[in-house]
Amino acid sequence: MQYLDVKELLRICSIKVEDFGTHVTRIAHRIVQDSAEMGDVMSQELIDVIAENNAQGQPTRAIIPCGPMAWYEPFCRKVNAGGISLHALTVFHMDECLDWQGRTLPREHPFSFRGTMERVFYAPIDQGLAVPEEQRLWMEPANLEHYRDEFWQRPVDICLGGWGQDGHLAYNQAHREPYSRVSLEDLLTCESRVQNNNWDTILALANRNFGSAYQLVPPMSCTIGIKECMAAKRIRIFSDTGAWKQTAFRAALFAEPCCEYPMTLLQRHPDAIITATLDTATHPCSLHPEWRFF
Repeated sequence: MQYLDVKELLRICSIKVEDFGTHVTRIAHRIVQDSAEMGDVMSQELIDVIAENNAQGQPTRAIIPCGPMAWYEPFCRKVNAGGISLHALTVFHMDECLDWQGRTLPREHPFSFRGTMERVFYAPIDQGLAVPEEQRLWMEPANLEHYRDEFWQRPVDICLGGWGQDGHLAYNQAHREPYSRVSLEDLLTCESRVQNNNWDTILALANRNFGSAYQLVPPMSCTIGIKECMAAKRIRIFSDTGAWKQTAFRAALFAEPCCEYPMTLLQRHPDAIITATLDTATHPCSLHPEWRFF
């Protein structure tokens, strides 16, 4: 399936959160109260994997996003307070923003994912516990070949992430290029790459971050592929950003896999869970049964 039928879209968006249990959901999900609870749950997901592997003398390999942001403070606090060593953790950073020539951004740019992660994920960790520099694999054009080689060396324990307005996982967006067609299977097997970002993604990011100044949003990205994400033993994706993510969340839970909402492909993974705050799970159509559409 390429696109979700509009009548079906309206149906799934009209389901009240309290009625989710009476409908068939296609993937495991959790609804948390707010960002604080989500950040605690998300941070604990990674800590539990690391702690279990540390106890067994095994390394941990994780795909880590730059956002959602609510989990970084509790993660760093728990690691430092518990003396949890990250020496055996290898981090595969999920994606990176690029300028119009496909170049990485200055670290001070608000959309430099590397700059952000160095500040919020690495810097707060006690140096005696920190992830070694050589085990931090950045998703950048100049590093792609090395990244791929390292990634497929052995299994990845966990993929953490969020999702975009069209349900993109990492920067794997709905394919809107009119001169090349991508099937559902193509999307499922896509790999790490450099790409142009969709116009709707640029506008969504501009609206959320820059007062709709779309000119300031990086137009390209370097992203891990859905193939790599699906190779992880477990996938846990989260969102606390409300209206921006509400329809994609409903598509992932209730719709068949489709190219229009790439995160629907997570239904094919044996251990994937989607977590949303109550605000993100609540769709406006579910609050207005009196509305009528064309």
